[in-house]
Amino acid sequence: RTQSESGTLRFASYYGDHMVLQKSPERAVLWGYGPEGAQVSVSLVGPTKQQASPVTVRKGIWRVSLDPVDAGGPYNVTAASVQSSAVTLKDILFGDVWLCGGQSNMYFKTSQIFNASEELALAAKYPHVRTFMVALKLSEAELTDLIKVERPWSVPTASLANFSAVCWLFGRYMYENLKYPIGLVESCWGGTPVEAWSSSRALQRCGLESVTDSPQEENSVLWNAMIHPLVNMTLKGAIWYQGEANADYHQDKYNCSFPAMIDDWRMAFHQGSGSQTAEDFPFGFVQLSTYKKGSVDDGFPNIRWHQTADTGFVPNTRMRRTFMAVAMDLPDETSPYHTIHPRDKQDVAYRLTLGARAVAYNEKEVPFLGPFPNQILSTQIYVNVTYDQEVSVTPSKDIFEICCSAIRAPCGPKSLWVPAPIMQWNSTAVQLSASMCPPPADVAALRYAWRDWPCDFKACAIYSSSRILPAPPFIINRYSIKGKVWKSY
Repeated sequence: RTQSESGTLRFASYYGDHMVLQKSPERAVLWGYGPEGAQVSVSLVGPTKQQASPVTVRKGIWRVSLDPVDAGGPYNVTAASVQSSAVTLKDILFGDVWLCGGQSNMYFKTSQIFNASEELALAAKYPHVRTFMVALKLSEAELTDLIKVERPWSVPTASLANFSAVCWLFGRYMYENLKYPIGLVESCWGGTPVEAWSSSRALQRCGLESVTDSPQEENSVLWNAMIHPLVNMTLKGAIWYQGEANADYHQDKYNCSFPAMIDDWRMAFHQGSGSQTAEDFPFGFVQLSTYKKGSVDDGFPNIRWHQTADTGFVPNTRMRRTFMAVAMDLPDETSPYHTIHPRDKQDVAYRLTLGARAVAYNEKEVPFLGPFPNQILSTQIYVNVTYDQEVSVTPSKDIFEICCSAIRAPCGPKSLWVPAPIMQWNSTAVQLSASMCPPPADVAALRYAWRDWPCDFKACAIYSSSRILPAPPFIINRYSIKGKVWKSY
């Protein structure tokens, strides 16, 4: 849809009353439709006033970048042309705009979480956190504008019940910290793989060009219909909760496809906004939670690892300015929405806000990374794991596993893995037993929480000393190229 239906002056589909536009230092981009060749002028009236230079409608579209506006409001934004009547957006605020994407755990509604009624009752106290929802649509080609809006920009009320819980809670917690308006744009669809949300450019980087038969697994169809139309918006950042669908679909490519999608979104939003959205805008995501208790399938552990580009934590060299909420310690065995949809989204959103504060807002004293090994020492009898921060330890017989091998080669999922019980620990290290390796085998690798459902609720073995941040899962090979962490006696 590039042509205005009637040639009348109007804003694009995702501009509306009550919306949040990106605050200074960035410039907010406004665009819409009008009669070909018409001169459109945009004015801003509120705490400050602004009149943008007139622009000409070309191919039915006009576009203006405002001068930077400080956080606050409310404003009225009017687009006017001599040839057509003026259109005004009312009650516009300036703040930070966050895009929320992914599959069903991002789509999971605020009405479905624990303490939903209390959360919905609180909503009216946050009139400066505004929400917008893209309708679920597919397209075979990149679209300029949305096919349909599911929920126009709204001031929060009980109608928030159908909005993404993770997105809302993230916005609400960020507002508590920032004390200025937050705009939340939800664009997600249950059961969808990363390929559907990625442009063909991004998929080519990972050798993913084949198309399957299921409409939701068709490459790029959701990028085309539900993300590409938004690229002209000026954004602060994005949060993402997806990966379950890739546990059995191109699983081995996710360590390429996910970082490639992030890079490509950044490039597209940077270009689409006329360089206003940062070319490395902050991108936060939720590491997969849990699904099947007792499962020995490696799908979820592998995706969790691939979500970090096989590093174990973010930000890292392949995923700069990213942040992650570990969620594997938040299972929900009695979820009426199936175990794959845990109801505790408050902890998920809170952990995301810690990452956002550190990575997106450069707050220096905010811990957001769980403990990660910086040294492993091994003998025939034990494995000593030293962490990069102080830890809180709960004994476990089997959350750590060692790979026993008689040859000096990296271990994989099919190798012999045996439990390595925690024997003793101090404030920064744990000592594991290596006694289960049958001679002449030696400890060739170590992994932690490498299971679909590694522990009960908030009861994994290793946390930060505050017990707020769980240690993320990892797999570290003694005989790999990156083996600087591992030392052996």
